[in-house]
Amino acid sequence: MNHLKPNISLDVSPVFKEGQNKELDAWIRNHRVDEVECVTPDLAGVARGKVMPALKFIREENVRMPVSILLATVTGDFPEFDTEIRAYDVDADVILIPDITTARAVPWAMDPSIQIIHDAFDRQGRPISFTSRNVLRRILKLYEDKGWRPVISPEIEFYLTKPNTNPENPLEPPIGRSGRQSHSKQAYSLSAVDEFDRVIEHIYDYAEAQSLNIDTILHESGAAQLEINLQHGDPLELADEVFLYKRLIREAALQCGCYATFMAKPMGNQPGSAMHIHQSVVDSKTGKNIFSDAKGDATPAFSHFIGGQQKYLTDAAILMAPYVNSYRRLVPEMSAPINLDWGHDNRSVGLRAPRAKPEARRLENRLVGADANPYLAIAASLACGYLGMINEVKPRKEVTTEVLIPGRDLPTGLLDAAKALDESKELRAVLGDLFVDVYVGIKRKEHEDFMLVISPWEREHLLLNV
Repeated sequence: MNHLKPNISLDVSPVFKEGQNKELDAWIRNHRVDEVECVTPDLAGVARGKVMPALKFIREENVRMPVSILLATVTGDFPEFDTEIRAYDVDADVILIPDITTARAVPWAMDPSIQIIHDAFDRQGRPISFTSRNVLRRILKLYEDKGWRPVISPEIEFYLTKPNTNPENPLEPPIGRSGRQSHSKQAYSLSAVDEFDRVIEHIYDYAEAQSLNIDTILHESGAAQLEINLQHGDPLELADEVFLYKRLIREAALQCGCYATFMAKPMGNQPGSAMHIHQSVVDSKTGKNIFSDAKGDATPAFSHFIGGQQKYLTDAAILMAPYVNSYRRLVPEMSAPINLDWGHDNRSVGLRAPRAKPEARRLENRLVGADANPYLAIAASLACGYLGMINEVKPRKEVTTEVLIPGRDLPTGLLDAAKALDESKELRAVLGDLFVDVYVGIKRKEHEDFMLVISPWEREHLLLNV
């Protein structure tokens, strides 16, 4: 396809190892790269950073950015923080250091370009502890210290919609290849996938250009709702991939005249969008799954991992449902589970153990919304499992039937979820006090901003009736 740049390698990332900047410099010159995107995920999972000429990137000692960018709400506003966080209020620069292993082509760019994920450091060279990647690294270090290595696989759901240039108007499904607009539920329909074949081809081409692997693409139950499943692997690498995929998919949709949205609940009469996370843990030395014993049976570690998810996920919910809109997805009878029950091959529970061989025994967290920051959602879910294993938390009895009338284990709204995380001593201990204070402050500010908006429901039902 002509939107791919033939003079950019389609497989950038494996070439570079940490500290080999000279190789990157030579590669940039040899491939006549024009621009470098220096990106870092903020706490919403949005790509922030700078774009600069490639030769300037080579010459620069480092890239700087105001620390305020890392403290902003999704609307670009700033909360009022307590004393410890006010140390950042002078809006000093943070230094962005490239993780060269994340270098990727930017196939939708007009000129030959690459993007590199950066990590944020202060002026003394210390990592900024509350950034998305560092919060996940903190949890992975806890596993490493126990001789464990978590393995995950995300599944990302999203909607394609007509362009929506006026936020006052509701979203609508796009016009498909047939010239018709989809409104019905067509889960796993190949014909429904074919309706959006042009978008999917762009996604495949962009993914190939960025050396990203797709396991499967399918049509979910909502109108023009698609799902991409990624292969299992290292949590930080997979979080990076989800971060890159979200931007890639949006760009692919725009190229085809429509939008792609990862809102948890973009349309009122359609199911919400999730980011299910499959989780297992292996022994760092042997590589064997610690959830299965030599006979192939489930181990106490598997039970305790489930128990930890059930005990702590309520307090961690805001990291998996981070916006007011997220809780519109988490309602009864709308496909998303609101319980923390568990069961084998049971999609009516929040925690599903898929049927699998002993070496692939895993637990699927079905609560996470597609709108979640992938680094923070993965970190939170693994943190809950970790706490369960070290505290030997016993799980509830397995649910073997469909949950018809579910009990609610999750918060009903953003403020309740913020309060739960704020008051959780166990999660503060593993995620870090500074991160929790920053994140909760941002979420409370976002809720304040939301409350300034009057909805169509209020105008329809209250304007002339109350």
